[in-house]
Amino acid sequence: MSSNWNRTVSVAALMASVFASEASAQTTLPTINVGHTHLVTHSHGGKKHTHEVYHVHAVPAPRSASPIVTPVVVAEANDGFDSSAQQNTALGPKIDYPAPPKDMPSSSQRFFTGGQVNTIPAFRPGEALEIVPGLAVTQHSGEGKANQYYLRGFDLDHGTDLALYLDGMPLNMRTHGHGQGYADANFVIPEMLAYIDARKGPYNVEDGDFSNAGTIRMQYLRKVPQGVFSTTGGIFNYGRVFGMKSWEFAGGDIFGGGEITTYDGPWLVPNNARKINAVLRWSQGEENNGMSITGMAFANRWNSTDQIPTRIMDTGFFSRWGSLSPTDGGNFTRFSLSGRWAQETADYWSKVEAFAMHSTLNLYNNFTYFLSHPVIGDQFRQFDRRTMIGGNAYHAIKFNLLGDKESEWRFGFQSRYDDIRVGLQDTVQRTPYATTRNDHVSEGSIALLTDVKTKWSPWLRTVVGARWDYYWGSNQGLQAYWDSPLSPGLDSPGFDPTNPVRIWTGPLNSGTYNAQLISPKASVIINPWDDKTDFYLNFGRGFHSNDFRATTQRFAATELDDNGGYASVPHNGLLSPSTGAEVGVKTRVIDKLESAATLFFIQTAQENIFEGDSGNTVIARGANRIGVELSNHYRPLSWLAFEGDVTATHARFRGFNWEQANFYNELLQPDAFPWFSWQGNAPGNYLVNATPIVATGVIELGEATGYFANFKYRYIAPRALTEDGFYKSPAIGTVNARVGYRWKEGWKLQLDVFNMFNSRSQQIAYGYGSFLATDPLFQACAGAIPVPTTAAVCGLGQMGVVGHPIERTSWRVTFGGPLDFDPRSTTKAPDLTEPFQFLKAWN
Repeated sequence: MSSNWNRTVSVAALMASVFASEASAQTTLPTINVGHTHLVTHSHGGKKHTHEVYHVHAVPAPRSASPIVTPVVVAEANDGFDSSAQQNTALGPKIDYPAPPKDMPSSSQRFFTGGQVNTIPAFRPGEALEIVPGLAVTQHSGEGKANQYYLRGFDLDHGTDLALYLDGMPLNMRTHGHGQGYADANFVIPEMLAYIDARKGPYNVEDGDFSNAGTIRMQYLRKVPQGVFSTTGGIFNYGRVFGMKSWEFAGGDIFGGGEITTYDGPWLVPNNARKINAVLRWSQGEENNGMSITGMAFANRWNSTDQIPTRIMDTGFFSRWGSLSPTDGGNFTRFSLSGRWAQETADYWSKVEAFAMHSTLNLYNNFTYFLSHPVIGDQFRQFDRRTMIGGNAYHAIKFNLLGDKESEWRFGFQSRYDDIRVGLQDTVQRTPYATTRNDHVSEGSIALLTDVKTKWSPWLRTVVGARWDYYWGSNQGLQAYWDSPLSPGLDSPGFDPTNPVRIWTGPLNSGTYNAQLISPKASVIINPWDDKTDFYLNFGRGFHSNDFRATTQRFAATELDDNGGYASVPHNGLLSPSTGAEVGVKTRVIDKLESAATLFFIQTAQENIFEGDSGNTVIARGANRIGVELSNHYRPLSWLAFEGDVTATHARFRGFNWEQANFYNELLQPDAFPWFSWQGNAPGNYLVNATPIVATGVIELGEATGYFANFKYRYIAPRALTEDGFYKSPAIGTVNARVGYRWKEGWKLQLDVFNMFNSRSQQIAYGYGSFLATDPLFQACAGAIPVPTTAAVCGLGQMGVVGHPIERTSWRVTFGGPLDFDPRSTTKAPDLTEPFQFLKAWN
């Protein structure tokens, strides 16, 4: 009988009982493993097979600045086996992934190879980032919109305080049409990733804008030894075709890949998502000694079923898969060109990156249904057209401080310029009829950074540095008078067609602005006893930029004051700083168990809060977060691994919200009180949608070839949806599973099952006011029933929870293998009987 099958069967009972403590396999030993190959013969499925294996020994990693790494073969130094976690499951055991950088400066920094990322099943591309402990990735709209992110007690919205990079290019879009820092990861192809370098907190001088909670840097492969092709099909009309391959060309390597994806989902209004994605790269040399030029092209369109009030889902007369605005959806295109050059010697290293990107986005959403426009509905369009260019340059000198203290002095320059057309319009079935904002924003930034790394003794290292950021820009309002909003609205009872009043504030909100910020950083790493336990102390200042339009806006875009003039709005700054600190420990004292514990604190000067009645974010007072992270990776056997990660955070606003207190008082008046609109609107200090607990458990079974299986459990605790904590979200607990078989020739067959136990929780939930035609309050405000109300109550709408349900149980089957265009190729087709040969041996 197959030894792999014996091992798999022997733990079958274990799979169902350890979901809560499961863990993804990973390689985090601070060495680079190299070696030679030799032939080994073994029995598999009743047949003898001979293959090459690596004889591994560890050598010190070259000193270089993270994330510069050398692509080499990685294996477990203490076992010398090829773990399936080190392999890309799309290609089998053939890709050489980079080793983790040596001497990580914090206990919360983690490094994952592309093989590790692809080991764990992910429903959508952004969920591949959930390999980062404590990070939860959700979605509240169609499959083309940027994900919703949660990390360390931050409701990151679509990326406000989490910096994402791919091949050195920033993915966060500042001054964006939907939300500040909007980071769309739908175009990332997980199978093409070489590694993910994840850093929590603002402790690295490379990490600037949007790095308050952390920074995730993704890097694509430079080449693959063998091409791969795979096709996937599944329920709800899911289909995907993927391929990637390398060729030698002009003294280097061409690496190309692409995908085509379709998906409808369980929704009564099908997603009709259609995605096409392509990457083409030419590279020469290695990542830290070579150069590359990369082009990317991506297009996506979709329909979306946004969140709906639970008050109608709970009646049983409205399907949880239904839509209140069937024409919601959007489209997105992205084209980029980037280049990279790097060189490393024994005395210095240098790196230069440059990028140019053009994107277009149209989003059609309706979050409040009939609150603002009781007849035609509240659908609106957010559009964003931008061209982004920028570049980074770093140089480091290696020297001995005070004669014998190994040191490295790094200094660098970062730059970025965005040319943006951005706006907001009211629409009916995707047809605009009023323009709230239409702006041309030019926003640029430069940063100078430096740090010094010093090894004072075998047990003590420090990293001390700082960065200076300077931002500037201009905003030109392009709103036309005849296209500006009407007051009252076109379908409001008080509208007078003979004497319309337009709120034409666009040109008045034009202007220029600039800001600067200095951010110190410091890390101390202590290894007091041996090379198995490290202690870390980290401190740093981070920041996120605010929407540039907020710095020049003087008048509200949709409101008049009591005297019939334009309502004024408070001024907002451009840069919002934070202060972060953490203390942590990493240890490998127990054989084959890697553990880390981190206690962290983050204080922000301002918060960006989602405002449900407009679908936008507003700037609120600052907040404090204190929490703890625990992560454990255990691989007792070459074919068995566990990972368990838990992050618990206490997050609260500072100070008192006087504006909310005044509004709350209006809702307690005699005509307002009976509608219970005061519920959820009391002043409080809860951070809306801040996750108190995020936990993940994974179990992995299998070798690089043969049978394999993975089970992932993710838990997100209930969250406060309003500042007073009156409304709370349900907890989220889901299990995803993967089982399959890998042939030694590189072929793979796998089955993925998502939401295996059919959780009926909400993918995302909010607490705010909205109106449906069936709401008694809606009828009272419209005058259909003679019940007293107030302007405050009617302007707020019916308070309650709105949510986007988790997709019900679904499955996808993937089959793939080598992609070879050479007619002389000797690539073998898979032996389809091989997975079943254990039955013959069993008999």
